[in-house]
Amino acid sequence: MITVHQAVKQFDGFRALDQVDLTVPNGAIYGLVGPNGAGKTTLLRHLTGVLRPDSGQVHIDGAPVYECMDTKSRIASIPDDIYYHPQATIQDMMRYYRGLYPRFDIELYQKLGDAFNLDPRQAMRRLSKGMLKQAAFWLALCIRPDYLFLDEPVDGLDPVMRRQLWSLILDDAAQRGTTVLVSSHNLRELEDVCDHVGIMDRGKMLLERPLSELQENIVKVQLVSDRPLPPSLTVLHQSTVGRVQTLILRGNAQEISDRIAATLPIFYDLLPLSLEEIFIYELGGVDYAVKSIVL
Repeated sequence: MITVHQAVKQFDGFRALDQVDLTVPNGAIYGLVGPNGAGKTTLLRHLTGVLRPDSGQVHIDGAPVYECMDTKSRIASIPDDIYYHPQATIQDMMRYYRGLYPRFDIELYQKLGDAFNLDPRQAMRRLSKGMLKQAAFWLALCIRPDYLFLDEPVDGLDPVMRRQLWSLILDDAAQRGTTVLVSSHNLRELEDVCDHVGIMDRGKMLLERPLSELQENIVKVQLVSDRPLPPSLTVLHQSTVGRVQTLILRGNAQEISDRIAATLPIFYDLLPLSLEEIFIYELGGVDYAVKSIVL
């Protein structure tokens, strides 16, 4: 289990992490989302042991990550900006990884060569962004990690390769129980793969819940009614087109349905929300509204 407790990190007086708490159960596929500058990448660098918090704790299975070789040997990470030795080929990096990670699986490395159409003798500095990302996945999966940390993992990849990589990640999680934490702005893609979600903003963790529970707690309603809404409903957003009102309400779907039905509306329907909609309405406030600008 990954646990972060009251983690604080400052850079030149700026709080990149502000008393962050995080819990990722073993075997979960956890989506970490938030606007640019929310602190997601900084948090990932703490989870991989690159950075040490100024205060607070970052633990994996009860052990600290920073300067702990045993813990780090069980972690694979693919950052948004991938590092490699300047003159190295994929094959050179494979040998390097074999020396660092005791569980590196050379048989899996050879099998995955069929999934990635890459020449292992090619210098990594000559690879395109998408090809470099594929090479990073090829090597990371062969580590046989217990924990896999991904920062914008499929950015720059074509649709076929995106599907291939997600298939490999999900298969690994299902077969070996790998715990996966993914930071991405592609919320539609995360919605298909994640079972837990954490939302960050301005260095703080706003909330973290199982995705199913998060979806059950916010409801979209389309409504036609001549009567006012029950005052007990918590309205996050409201818009009207003609006679049709679209409401985003916080609360249990069944309870909301019962309260609206009691007002005898002409028509109403409850609709599922996407993760992107949940993200927008959980952040809320004028700072996150789409602004109209005259050009």
